[in-house]
Amino acid sequence: VQLQASGGGLVQAGGSLRLSCAASERISSINVMSWYRQVPGKQRELVASITVGGTTNYADSVKGRFIISRDNAKDTMYLQMNSLKPEDTAVYYCNCYRFRVAYWGQGTRVTVSS
Repeated sequence: VQLQASGGGLVQAGGSLRLSCAASERISSINVMSWYRQVPGKQRELVASITVGGTTNYADSVKGRFIISRDNAKDTMYLQMNSLKPEDTAVYYCNCYRFRVAYWGQGTRVTVSS
């Protein structure tokens, strides 16, 4: 599975961005898809995940601000990020597992200025 993340950029605190993750295969067969983020010197952390049935899970730090969704017909996953904070600055990666193998997108950088 190839994953292509896009939508990152520079935004002021309080602003919004929407990330997209386009898959090379039908995501309707992928149970869980996720967004992670990483800042230099820190481990990659889970931001949000969504099952094929639409069940979502969020890190406490983004609950109420971020919304994860997926469009199985378009083979694309999204992350709507609202009320952005400087601490949301990171490289964001999309992820999925197929047959216990992890697949990662190339990452898209999000920078939130104060």
